[in-house]
Amino acid sequence: MSDFITVCRVGEIAEGEGRTVTVGDRLVAVFLVKGAYQAIDDLCPHQGASLGAGCVEDGEVFCPWHGWRFRLADGKWADNPRLGVDVFETRVEGDEVQVKVAGEPPAEGN
Repeated sequence: MSDFITVCRVGEIAEGEGRTVTVGDRLVAVFLVKGAYQAIDDLCPHQGASLGAGCVEDGEVFCPWHGWRFRLADGKWADNPRLGVDVFETRVEGDEVQVKVAGEPPAEGN
């Protein structure tokens, strides 16, 4: 079953920044870029750094450890699009930012 899970409230993530949240057993990096929320897998496939802690520029997040750049729109590594991370559908319902992670059951208390 795939449902949207509330991960934060509108306004809790600053424009051009990210935040790491837990959805089920996954770490998800949620970003606010040009007024739209986007979500990708939080872990860089290179050495596991948190992408949610990376800098965002021109629709890409830079891994804070080694500078690998991932496109937020499709999760692809900007230097080699054959590699990438998962991208998750996001939406805003009222003041809740929600992410849909396939296969994760709804979390209790969200």
